[in-house]
Amino acid sequence: MATTEEIERRVRQADTARSARRAAAARQIGDLAQRRACLAEQVDDIERELADVLAAVRDVMTIDELAAFTDVPAADLTRLLTARTTRKPGRTKRRQPTGSGRIARDIDSRRSATTPAPGVGSGPTQPAEPRADSGAVDVPARVSTGMP
Repeated sequence: MATTEEIERRVRQADTARSARRAAAARQIGDLAQRRACLAEQVDDIERELADVLAAVRDVMTIDELAAFTDVPAADLTRLLTARTTRKPGRTKRRQPTGSGRIARDIDSRRSATTPAPGVGSGPTQPAEPRADSGAVDVPARVSTGMP
């Protein structure tokens, strides 16, 4: 039978190994999340630049022509251009918390206009199916790293 000191030593040894694995996993996740956030920022910048160029050449070329010349689906080009025109000018990087002010009111008004209130209707609600017609490439959401 192990002594009290031996038991304590074994527990410390097991805890040390576990702590090292946890710290390594946390570091790896943090590094990957930071890389992902940087890449998402780069994708956003490229999409803004694409949209600006699309808007600038609309007087000499249609979306369909651009799609034919570049092999970029017209739906993707239209999505980029639409996102640009619906974006508010002068928008800053700082965003309001999700549940605050105008955003929460807008969400509530859209929700009430498009979907029945919880408990209304027959049966459970079904999750929305992905749209097959969008042709858009999924871009991962931003991960907040707490860095400016």
